[in-house]
Amino acid sequence: MISELSIIHPSANIGENVTIEAFVTIGENVEIGDNTIIMSGAKIVKNTKIGKNNKIYHSAVIGGDPQDLKFKGEETFLEIGDNNMFREFTTINRGTASRQKTVIGNNCLIMAYCHVAHDCVLGNNIITSNAVQLAGEVEVDDFAIISGGVLVHQFSKIGKHVILQGGALVNKDIPPYIMAARFPIAYTGVNTVGLNRRGFTEPQIDEIKNIYRILFHSDLIISKAVEKIETECAKTEIRDEILQFIKLSDRGILKGTSCCSSKE
Repeated sequence: MISELSIIHPSANIGENVTIEAFVTIGENVEIGDNTIIMSGAKIVKNTKIGKNNKIYHSAVIGGDPQDLKFKGEETFLEIGDNNMFREFTTINRGTASRQKTVIGNNCLIMAYCHVAHDCVLGNNIITSNAVQLAGEVEVDDFAIISGGVLVHQFSKIGKHVILQGGALVNKDIPPYIMAARFPIAYTGVNTVGLNRRGFTEPQIDEIKNIYRILFHSDLIISKAVEKIETECAKTEIRDEILQFIKLSDRGILKGTSCCSSKE
C-alpha cells in the first residue's frame, strides 16, 4: 500500500508488498526492499539501498547529507540490510569521500532519536537504545548493545558482544565480549549474561575472562599484557580475535581498573 499523499522520486525502485504511509518522501536513487514499512513523515533522502522486511517509524530521516564540512556534494551512499527497525526521529547519514558509504547490516534495532553519522559501519544484531549518538566513521561489530544516551567519538570501534552502560562517553576502542561504563570509559567485566544467551560455553567464557584478567588486572602495560596472553593462553579463535582487535586499534583501547595505559 502506497499512500497518494507521499512523494516518490521517479528513479526510486520500490519492492513488493511495501507499505508507504502518508507524507513520506522517497528521494532520488532509493531502493526499498520487499515487505518494508515506512511510516508517516519519514524521509528517505537519496542514494539509499534498503533491504527486505525493514520498518522505518514516524519522522525518521534516512540517507541524509553528511554533517561534515568536508562534504562537497559528492555522490555517496547508504546501504541497509534486512529485518532492521528504525524508531522515531532516527537519523542515518550517507557516507563521504572518506569511505563512500555508511553501512548497516541485518536485524538491528535503532531506537528513537539515535544518530548514525557518515561512513559508520554497523554489523548485525546490534541494539542502540534511545538517543545514542555515533559520530563519523564509527564501527560497531555484531551483537553489540549500546545503552541509552551513549556518545561515541569519531573513528572509535566497538567489538562483538559488547554492552555499554547508559550515558557513557566512548573515546577509546572497546574490545569484544566485555562490559564498559563510567567516565572516562573503563572495563567493568565480561558480558557473561549476553554470552550465555548467545550460546557460548562455560569453557569459552572462562577463556575470555582469563584473557581480560591478564589484560586489565595484571598491572602490565597493554603491550606486555598482549605478550603474556600470546605466551600463556592457548591459541584459539577467541584469543586471536581479541588480540587482533587490540593490535589494530588506532585510538587505543579503554582502560581497566589497574592498567597503566590504554595505548602503550
